[in-house]
Amino acid sequence: MNRFVKKVLVLFTAVLLSACSSITPDAYQTEKPALALDQYFNGTLDAWGMFQDRSGKVIKRFTVVMRCTWVGDTGTLDEDFTYSDGTKEKRIWTINKLGGGRYVGTAADVLGKAQGVASGNALNWKYVLKLPVDGKVVEVNFDDWMFQMDDKVMLNRAHMSKFGFTLGEVTLSFTKRP
Repeated sequence: MNRFVKKVLVLFTAVLLSACSSITPDAYQTEKPALALDQYFNGTLDAWGMFQDRSGKVIKRFTVVMRCTWVGDTGTLDEDFTYSDGTKEKRIWTINKLGGGRYVGTAADVLGKAQGVASGNALNWKYVLKLPVDGKVVEVNFDDWMFQMDDKVMLNRAHMSKFGFTLGEVTLSFTKRP
């Protein structure tokens, strides 16, 4: 094999490998405002969101009212969802602040524990959610990113996958009530 072909193969392999790498929260360490979950998720928040399938088609829209409280390093996020088809759902998160920008969270429909890392204005959660689909429960991997925009607004984008295949994305906008 000549040198040119070898160089092209090496370059192609490097591009493929870089496409597999993922961003870490540290990439946002200098971004402001600095996210403190126990401050932002304290009080009542309203959220608007949508689920898009892998083609980008909006499948569901929803609103959320969140009532959030903290006692020491433990927070409770009580979420009431209302979907565009009229169905309702409740999720209650218990969040524990571990220090060093690390958090762990649990909820009844989360398998095991959600692992979170915050840096700068960003938080990345990774967890498995037990989703009801057509009378069955499907375990779906979430790679969930939150970005605090200012003292009132946070944007959230979550990538959903199963067996490494993309199922869709969830997009949310949170607004903190005064």
